Amino acid sequence: MMEKKYITSEELKEHNKAEDLWISIQGKVYNVTEWCKVHPGGDVPILNLAGQDVTDAFLAYHPGSAWKYLDNFFTGYHLKDFKVSEVSKDYRKLVYEFSKLGLFDKKEHVTSYTLASVAAMFLIVLYGVLRCNSVWAHLGSGMLLGLLWMQSAYVGHDSGHYMVMTNSGFNKLAQIISGNCLTGISIAWWKWTHNAHHIACNSLDYDPDLQHMPVFAVSSSFFNSLTSRFYDRVLKFDFFARRRVPDRAMNIIGILVFWTWFPLLVSCLPNLPERVMFVFASFAVCSIQHIQFCLNHFAANVYVGAPSGNDWFEKQTSGTLDISCSTWMDWFFGGLQFQLEHHLFPRLPRCQLRKISPLVIDLCKKHNLPYRTLSFWEANQWTIRTLRTAALQARDLTNPDPKNLLWEAVNTHG
Repeated sequence: MMEKKYITSEELKEHNKAEDLWISIQGKVYNVTEWCKVHPGGDVPILNLAGQDVTDAFLAYHPGSAWKYLDNFFTGYHLKDFKVSEVSKDYRKLVYEFSKLGLFDKKEHVTSYTLASVAAMFLIVLYGVLRCNSVWAHLGSGMLLGLLWMQSAYVGHDSGHYMVMTNSGFNKLAQIISGNCLTGISIAWWKWTHNAHHIACNSLDYDPDLQHMPVFAVSSSFFNSLTSRFYDRVLKFDFFARRRVPDRAMNIIGILVFWTWFPLLVSCLPNLPERVMFVFASFAVCSIQHIQFCLNHFAANVYVGAPSGNDWFEKQTSGTLDISCSTWMDWFFGGLQFQLEHHLFPRLPRCQLRKISPLVIDLCKKHNLPYRTLSFWEANQWTIRTLRTAALQARDLTNPDPKNLLWEAVNTHG
């Protein structure tokens, strides 16, 4: 029997670059330098956690079948000072229990029902635009299209996190149709940014979902010339040429499909005012979904710096807010009102999130961690208050710095 070889956490940290990328899972050290380039979830999540133990993140994102592939990357080293916090122990127990109960595979028929409702709404929208002459019918069709976009986006979101169809081919097709073709959102771009958001939840410089300068700022830290570690890589002229985009052709074709049917549909309306009304109504209704996503994170705690692999549970509880609603509204919010539950267990089907919520609440109480749930209106108040605080700081003309914070905000790329 060969004697085990060990390295320390400090030695592991030295392997934190794209050309030399090591991670540890359950105390075993893996060299994922080459794998990172073809990782289905993109390279950003691994790069953000390079040189660290990533056990909790690995458990959150990968099914049990993924473990057998790890041996291909094993360096032969074990982590000498490997420790597991009490919070992580309890989190891993929950993941195990959910797997044992088969919750990750119990999707019920949510996707089928959602796709059927999307198809029905699309037919109604077509009928309202093409066969009705009433301006009210056109207005209603525009609003219904916005609701269609919301529901279609939920299917795209779910299929990006776990298998919603019978096999990977149909799952990919569902992504392209629900994302690219129906909503005009590239599923490849979305997965690229969304996975980074989950790994670096509410990191001001690593989470792209918080980086909306110079329009929105959730923290005055943005005014200190904070650099986006995510978009910096995109700004290089040669990046897109080198970047591997999964299913590039399918994504492009899907986007072209959207920009074919949507303008044609709008052009079928009788006059310019009705066309503007239709587009505005559809965008206004769909904006509720975008507002919801902002509410889940904008008013939560933020931090500066790279995400850490050893405080997964703590970072997710700190950076998320849940939106309380009745069970009959779950379809409207797509299950994502349980944002903390979703962030902790991203592979869990949305129909299970309400069921496991009490267990997450108990775990937060046990370890004295925040579990915040607000009504839709309360969450709006919190978010507006956060944005207002940052805005007032940006307008502070008494700041002794010759470059006022507003100037900094406009000139900070992030």
